[in-house]
Amino acid sequence: MNSDYCVRLHENDNVYVAIKQIPEGILLDEKNNITTSSVINPGHKISSKNINKNEQVKKYNQIIGFASKPIKKGDHIHTHNLYMKDFDRDYNFCEDYFEVDYQKVPLNFQGIVRKNGSVATRNYISVVSSVNCSAHVCRQIAKYFDEEVLSDYPNIDGVVPIHHRTGCGMGATGEPIEYIQRVLSGYITHPNFGYSLLIGLGCEANQIKELVSSQGLNSYFNLNSFTIQDTGGTSKTIERGISIIKEILPEQNNIQRESVSISNLTLGLQCGGSDGYSGLTANPSLGHAVDLLVKNGGTAILSETPEIYGAEHLLTKRAVTEEVGQKLVERIKWWENYTSVLGGKMDNNPSPGNKAGGLTTILEKSLGAVAKGGTQPLMDVYKYAEKITKKGFVFMDSPGYDPVSVTGQVASGANIVCFTTGRGSAYGCKPSPSIKLATNNFLFEKQNEDMDINCGEIVSGGSSIEEKGQEILKKIISTASGKKSKSEIHQYGEDEFAPWVLGPTM
Repeated sequence: MNSDYCVRLHENDNVYVAIKQIPEGILLDEKNNITTSSVINPGHKISSKNINKNEQVKKYNQIIGFASKPIKKGDHIHTHNLYMKDFDRDYNFCEDYFEVDYQKVPLNFQGIVRKNGSVATRNYISVVSSVNCSAHVCRQIAKYFDEEVLSDYPNIDGVVPIHHRTGCGMGATGEPIEYIQRVLSGYITHPNFGYSLLIGLGCEANQIKELVSSQGLNSYFNLNSFTIQDTGGTSKTIERGISIIKEILPEQNNIQRESVSISNLTLGLQCGGSDGYSGLTANPSLGHAVDLLVKNGGTAILSETPEIYGAEHLLTKRAVTEEVGQKLVERIKWWENYTSVLGGKMDNNPSPGNKAGGLTTILEKSLGAVAKGGTQPLMDVYKYAEKITKKGFVFMDSPGYDPVSVTGQVASGANIVCFTTGRGSAYGCKPSPSIKLATNNFLFEKQNEDMDINCGEIVSGGSSIEEKGQEILKKIISTASGKKSKSEIHQYGEDEFAPWVLGPTM
């Protein structure tokens, strides 16, 4: 195989993956007489043997699809000759489970320890709307506290409006309102928010009294809540909110960072704008960083359930118990039913951008996405925005849409996020800093102002997955200790709050 042009990820694969653009007529394998029959773009696949119609096509030693017509060795494999169909997967619960080999002396970072013992990576104040009807006043309150107003409070990272498009037009009970209440509660009590205002209109389905009661917020020490209707209108509500925050600024500024174990880090794992390099470079590198974090007692959350579809059997093998593995399978079945009811199907993914980058089927995309989760045991599976209570590698159910998924992870407790991208996502998140990992050199150079780490060096020979994983962990520690990520420098994060909205809008 001509390693200057392509790689084979496993000896049982019947595809090569291009690591640069390959012209037509290039000899890739002299021994087996494999020559490209067309131009192959970076990240795309080339057949390494003759493949019959309906025969399995394998990458990572896993099925990524089936040939829709005969494929000759050296041919480009993509949407024109590869399709997806159902096939049996053996979940083999707990087959690959092992005990975590914890570090005797965990690494540390400079964190902010709250009164309740939780540990923050940032020190924000939140202004949370219970319903879309109070979104405007929340934005106006937060807007008042610009850099000039906060210049006398250098330890406060900002005042963040948490507003959304739901909270009413739904039933006052049931799963849809449970989701939004879990999300709002998770943000209100998030360690990275030192204080929170919760503001409603007054007549919405998502009543503040029920939200506070159902989520156990009655005794939460840093929360103040009220409504526009009870306060007497828009301007009075804005003035009241500004006045409250002005009063608590000195106390919220009175914090200092101290050395604490990275076991206090909960890392949200995301990929967006994936390409054919994602499963080769950034995702497995992040997976190695996850392994190191877990061995140091930390927690990592894998999500985006539609984007592990077809690869879930790799996770059930790592489950700590069969019950945990079954919880993941139940989420997969829920999604199959959910998409079917709405007239969709699970293989509607990948996106056009994913396909342009070389990903053909959801099976292929999922296999690369799962690599973000490393190799450590799967300790538990959570529903969307449920509070994470287990240490180690866990899974939280969510859509594949990045802002919705990260919103759930942050609500679950993620105080830092790592986000891999091959096409060039520019996402950021408040209150949890987001670190962007580029899968290829071209993206890192072209969109350098948004990318924190270049994982493309793995393909170009400048680094290994293990070395890049170590680099990612160092970046996680420095960012958690206060160094701004690229997305923070650009002040992303206020518009990216996007709760998962279930059910009909009534």
